[in-house]
Amino acid sequence: MTTTKASSEGLQPIADIDRLIHEPARLMILALLYVVESADFLFLMRQTGLTGGNLSSHLSKLEAAGYVAIEKEFVDKKPHTMLRLTDKGRAAFREYRQSMQQIFDGLPD
Repeated sequence: MTTTKASSEGLQPIADIDRLIHEPARLMILALLYVVESADFLFLMRQTGLTGGNLSSHLSKLEAAGYVAIEKEFVDKKPHTMLRLTDKGRAAFREYRQSMQQIFDGLPD
């Protein structure tokens, strides 16, 4: 086996990477939600540095994929949005993390 072939086989997981998760803003959102049971919209906005509209747009894509559950309610007559990873989202993030680790482990030092 040549070095080029070995290198390309080690990088094969890149072709299979979940592009929805790989986008930096969505990766931040999922990484934050992965380590907590749930988080509110303002917490995610502050932690990611995203604007409300940008965060909302990314959350809509993640919700459409079934990765994030969004629950809206009113607290003291103010809207309050809670977010959490679904089982599907948690599994997708875990698989993404394993794929990235496999890629990095396959690179020479």
